[in-house]
Amino acid sequence: MSRTGRILVLDDDAAIRTVVGQALKRDGHRVLTAATIAEAEVQLATALPDVLISDVKLPDGNGLDLVERIVLAHPGLPVIVLSAQNTLTTAVRSTEVGAFDYLPKPFDLDALSRTVQSALSRGSGGIAEPIEAEDRALPLIGRSPAMQDVYRIIARVVSNDLTVLVSGESGTGKELVARAIHDLGPRRRSPFIALNMAAIPRDLIEAELFGHERGAFTGAQARSAGRFEQAAGGTLFLDEIGDMPMEAQTRLLRVLQSGEFTTVGGARTIRADVRIVAATNRELAQLVAGGQFREDLFYRLNVVPVMLPALRARRQDVALLARHFLDRAAEDGLPRKQLDTDAIAVLEAYDWPGNVRELENMMRRVAVLARDERIDADEVRATLGGAMPSVALVGDIGIDAAIRARIDRLAIEEPAALDDGTLYDRIIAEVERPLIEALLARHGQNQVRTARALGINRNTLRKRLDVLGIDP
Repeated sequence: MSRTGRILVLDDDAAIRTVVGQALKRDGHRVLTAATIAEAEVQLATALPDVLISDVKLPDGNGLDLVERIVLAHPGLPVIVLSAQNTLTTAVRSTEVGAFDYLPKPFDLDALSRTVQSALSRGSGGIAEPIEAEDRALPLIGRSPAMQDVYRIIARVVSNDLTVLVSGESGTGKELVARAIHDLGPRRRSPFIALNMAAIPRDLIEAELFGHERGAFTGAQARSAGRFEQAAGGTLFLDEIGDMPMEAQTRLLRVLQSGEFTTVGGARTIRADVRIVAATNRELAQLVAGGQFREDLFYRLNVVPVMLPALRARRQDVALLARHFLDRAAEDGLPRKQLDTDAIAVLEAYDWPGNVRELENMMRRVAVLARDERIDADEVRATLGGAMPSVALVGDIGIDAAIRARIDRLAIEEPAALDDGTLYDRIIAEVERPLIEALLARHGQNQVRTARALGINRNTLRKRLDVLGIDP
């Protein structure tokens, strides 16, 4: 059964106060509003609400400073933070000051309603030790809805030692997630040790992980500490965990279960004081089903799953990332370059099979090779070369040319298709599918925003998704 309560909404945007207020009133809540921290403090001094909803950037100060004071004074008051500053720092800082939840703007009203219900039912979260960190010092960059989900998970796990499994395509930044979890958590002053399972010979993995004693095997002329010992007190990042041999999986499982290990050839038990973050670009569940990965180890590693989106699913971040990589290239001594608007459009239209790593490498390449300070669309196309998508909707390669090329190809491959009456539906479907898929990706799979961008209503979009067999 839904609970109702007294909700205080603090936001300097009158439109947001009105929309949020009306939505909450429809849910049966009593809603009070404030435009400044001073107004909110007056209302808080009069009577505490059941839930406080606060913006971050306010005319008379930072809303998170108010949240910190309120949660310290009233630990039972749940606070929901709203912010247009959609960065990892904001998400982490919200958790640190004790906010119940963090919602990036623009947010879905249904999601806000569910969060308010959850806050009324469960109360506020705890207060973590404050961390001073600037966005530019953090490894993860992006403000897309897809990255907001990643930030929220990171914000909730940095203060504990739960095992995290990061999944995603190659080049999406899985090690950066592991480093962020380490750098923002209580173990940040201890070592961060990374080990790539795919890069180590199978017969040496156990020695790499747990170390070995002198004489344990041929060539072991001295005792060597393994990565578990080297990472003591810190974080051990196990990359490409899906490539770990079965025998090493068994020993790793034993360590995760008991918290202790012995070196290869040793008898002394050593305590494993590390946080484990594992990563893979493979489907571990499929490996488990095929008998290539231990099911019990999978569940031990998959305590907190983090799925990193491909770059094509967060195209809003391409321009931000590209400029960041150009700036970093300049800091490394390469010529400083800037991107034209049409160049950014080409970058955003590309599918980036190599993800963020490919984009970074390309930006360093154009920093070296581009003659002019400003990089235009032609320069980007030349650098991308044959990797450009077959249908480009930017620059001088128009959709009309792509359609003519498609018809010419059909005339060669399926000449009957030009006369059997199916051509219109075929071409429209071939254009409609990538259009809808591209906009779903651009809007973080949010159907409401996608329908609005297409100029159709949500029901029509849902019907087209069913007809085209698109699963968002």
